[in-house]
Formats: sequence, structure tokens, C-alpha cells
Amino acid sequence: MIDSHCHLDHEPLYSDLNNIIKRSKDIGIKKLLTISTSVESFSRVKDIVKKDDIIFGTIGIHPHEADKNEIDTEFIIKNLNLHKKIIGVGETGLDFYYDNSDRNKQIESFKLHIEAALKADIPLIIHSRDAEEKTFEILNNYKDKKLKILMHCFTGSQYFAEQLLKLDAYFSASGIITFKKSIELQNTFKFLPLNRILIETDSPFLAPVPNRGKKNEPAFIDFTAAKLAEIKGISKPELIKITTDNFDNLFFK
Repeated sequence: MIDSHCHLDHEPLYSDLNNIIKRSKDIGIKKLLTISTSVESFSRVKDIVKKDDIIFGTIGIHPHEADKNEIDTEFIIKNLNLHKKIIGVGETGLDFYYDNSDRNKQIESFKLHIEAALKADIPLIIHSRDAEEKTFEILNNYKDKKLKILMHCFTGSQYFAEQLLKLDAYFSASGIITFKKSIELQNTFKFLPLNRILIETDSPFLAPVPNRGKKNEPAFIDFTAAKLAEIKGISKPELIKITTDNFDNLFFK
């Protein structure tokens, strides 16, 4: 089992990493991908990946941080070359729900990350909220470039998913699919091809039922896997094997 998106540099995970890692291994997690959200965040991520063989990381600026963190493709490529366990670019993208950063800054940052991911030929981890049309418009401009796309914590419409499938995107399911009112999202994941789905916690956020309201951690991914298996009409072991293979195909082939 692989948690394809967590934030081990966030509290309360960061100060309890040894126990977080142990509980992750105890439930069968083979890899953890800890995600960078700012320059400061990346400085912690590049150290966290050294703590255990199962931990990998990314480099990128969250759209919320686009105003406060100015980087360039050279910064990303340089650090990818220096740190071999950094295997993805992001999380990047657009968040027009909170608008914590200027939209033009978000768009500029998103494009910069896309260019870096293409240059490095590694996956791009994308955050998109209330920005489906603009997200697809930007990504579609690179449709002939073989961009490796991972839609993190996907909560978009089925139409958005259909459009993204044309770009060979992958989609990661978070604990949100376990929420009672997430029927539309559950139906979207029912529609998505098995060879295009991953699972994640986005911990310490979005703890799945039955731990909703608690601080999330990678070990809780077991509940998301069980629910997604139910949605797809397959066994949990089969779902775990498929999502693990999908992660490895995206990041290591």
C-alpha cells in the first residue's frame, strides 16, 4: 500500500515521525510520498526523506503560497539533481476557492512547475479547487508533451475527469470518498478506470471515516482503500495491488 500524498513536515506528524513511520509499516505501507508546499517546507522534506527507505518527497509551491514563494525552473531542476529521493514536482495548481494568492501568480507558478516537470520528465502533482476550466485549459496546452499528471485529492466533476483522461492523467482518492455526502465523488471514482487511480491521506488533513475530525496520518489510508475497493466492486487486497502498481508505473517507470 502506498500513501501517494501526505505532509510529514506538518504538525502533529513532524514531531512524531518515528511513531508515524512505525504505524505506517504496521498496516503494510510500502512507500510514503511527502509533499512540499513552500521553500521552507521543501527544506524539511529533503531531510525527512532521509529518515527511512519508505519515504520519498516532492519539490514545489502550493497555490496558496504562490504570492510568498518565488522560485524558478532552475531551482527545481537543481534540487531534483541533488536529491534522488525527490521524485515529483508539486504540489502546484490553482485554488480559486480560497484565493489565498493572486490568481495570476497562481497561474504563473503552475506553468513554471509544468515546465520543470517536463524538463525533468517526472510527475506533476496538481491541486485544483474551483478552477476546473482554467486548470484544464493550461494542461491542454501541453497535451503533446507527454506531461505526467497526478490530480491530487481529486474532488472534481466527472466531466473534468473525462477531460483529464484525454491527457492520460492519474487521480488520487483521499478520505473524502468515505464521507456520507460524497456520493457524486464516489460515482466519479466508480467511473474512473482502475489503471488510473491512486490513494492518499493528505495527512494531517481530511481524516477518513471513522476517524473524521481527528488529525489524519498515513496509517489511516487503510480506511480509504477499503472504501475505494467497495466503490470499485473489488477486494481490498486487489485494490491495494492495483493502486500500488499504478504509483510505481507513474513514478518509477
